[in-house]
Amino acid sequence: MPETAIPTASPRARPDLCQPLGQALRRAGHDADIHAMHPMADTGLAHHHVWLEREQIDWVARLPKQSQMRLDPAANLAYQAACFERASQGGHAPSLHGILPPDRMLPRGGLLVSAIRGRPARLPGDLPDIAEALASFHVLDVPDAEARPPLLCPADPWAAMLAEVRDQARFLDQAELDVDARALIEAELAALPERLPSERGAEPRLISFDAHPGNFLVTESGRAVLVDLEKCRYGLVGFDLAHASLYTSTTWDLKSRTELLPAEVAAFYRHWSAAVDFDGDLDTLLACRRAMWLWSLTWCAKWRASNLRSRDADARGEDWAAELSDDALVAHVRDRVDHYLSVAVIEHVRDQNRQLARLLSPGTHE
Repeated sequence: MPETAIPTASPRARPDLCQPLGQALRRAGHDADIHAMHPMADTGLAHHHVWLEREQIDWVARLPKQSQMRLDPAANLAYQAACFERASQGGHAPSLHGILPPDRMLPRGGLLVSAIRGRPARLPGDLPDIAEALASFHVLDVPDAEARPPLLCPADPWAAMLAEVRDQARFLDQAELDVDARALIEAELAALPERLPSERGAEPRLISFDAHPGNFLVTESGRAVLVDLEKCRYGLVGFDLAHASLYTSTTWDLKSRTELLPAEVAAFYRHWSAAVDFDGDLDTLLACRRAMWLWSLTWCAKWRASNLRSRDADARGEDWAAELSDDALVAHVRDRVDHYLSVAVIEHVRDQNRQLARLLSPGTHE
């Protein structure tokens, strides 16, 4: 991957990870041609990352801070390994090279994946490349039901999403929301249909379920690569399209932060539709968009209610404790959470979704 230089570590990176990582690499037999280890900036709530310089293709060690899937350390690694193994078949995700089992020094273990040299996504210019990256997952053959685990593969992906959103909505009571903001969120939750408007286009496909633009790198050749894969599942493609283009996604990451115009989002949907030859139902995609937005809002409530708890001393399962991440990252997340849960932003996203529905209606052109 010769496109750019090795990312430099921030002053707040975690050099203390190198010693336990080096020991884990030796035990797993992956240390033979590693020349240097470079801790990378702490930019995510779920992993630390270390760039490994090697004789040939560099790797990145992904060292979990927690499991967003609420899995124990070994199961979490197995799940993420399956994400990389399957998504990389489309050519827009890093390849998996090894698993570092959990031990005393690395209680949650780690994964070794291909290092991707690239820059953060720039919106709206990179939207077509992101659409093609998502399409590369969505067009992959879906294995028979018995071969889909360990990835989630609910019999009814829409019902599973509703259950997940409603489970997170339990935290609304603890999130100290503005009264008007709470009422708006409750109204949106009540408007979610129990069934999809149409079954056309609702067949389960491999999706990332974490496709916000900050998780993409764009190589010098223009290929968008989704580098953060831990929540893949067999679900509805509309969730990925929403997560890649909602206001709550495109303004999340500092390096790729942009507010998209509804016309730009409509163009993104059309580009993806052409890439996969989509012949499904628009209303189904839009229902998925509302559900993904509400998933994000209820996650914000969950994080606000959970981040001040002490870290899990046993290093098992889900853990949003602020002490696991740099202060700057926690402050950034808090700023975004407060912003997204405000009345003004909730009303803004509702209006954007209405505009998008009009732009994507049959017979409407930009």
